Amino acid sequence: MSQSDPDFMQSLARGLMVMEAFVELGPDQSIASLARHTGLPRGVVARCLHTLVMTGYVAQDERSFSVRPKVLGLARAYLSDRSLSAIAQPLLENLRDRLGESCSLGVLDGADVLYVARASRSRIMAIGLHVGSRLPAWCTSMGRILLSSLPPEQRETLLPPAPLPARTPHTVGSLEDLRTLLDAIARNGVAIVDQELEVGLRSVAVPVRNAKGQVIAALNVGVNAMEHSVEHLRSNIAPALMETARMVGLASASGL
Repeated sequence: MSQSDPDFMQSLARGLMVMEAFVELGPDQSIASLARHTGLPRGVVARCLHTLVMTGYVAQDERSFSVRPKVLGLARAYLSDRSLSAIAQPLLENLRDRLGESCSLGVLDGADVLYVARASRSRIMAIGLHVGSRLPAWCTSMGRILLSSLPPEQRETLLPPAPLPARTPHTVGSLEDLRTLLDAIARNGVAIVDQELEVGLRSVAVPVRNAKGQVIAALNVGVNAMEHSVEHLRSNIAPALMETARMVGLASASGL
């Protein structure tokens, strides 16, 4: 939070922190649990919740609080018919049907990759993914595409501190190795993650660029490691991804 910015509304920021906490914690939260998660004083959380209840965004059942469906309206502007998500969705579905594999579109949101469109074949991850899901950018194929497109100084602020958490035995082990990977991805335009996020899952991602050549999103396909090799991802799936990514970029530029 910026204390020096005269236009910064601290009360609004705190209310958003409380709302975001429900994403991580789920429904039926108490003032105490939300205060612990956000680091805000209980009194502040209580006032935020009172306001959210009065405005219809949160429901209260005695001492328990849950988000109400009204919050879905806040996403309407982003998920409009002309948004990147809406434009990409039919193209992702077409790619899924051609490849028989799940496809996703993601953007960078802080140090996370945020899923903004998805066409699923079946659930191959223990973590269920959907629009709105978040994963750490540094250990995902889409996240690495997005990180690799950033200037080095900006990229560095989004990398986790050493030592890197070993999500699986295959996860890249050091920041130096991760930086080397990101530099290679920036040159090649393809990121392949081989069971680094979850054992049994391989994924490949490519950038989506706007008319100016700037990376605006990443497109990926995830596969079962028992069914497809890394070479299959590189030789067969990556070219199809690149074609669809080009179509998403063109459609986004034209607003179709």
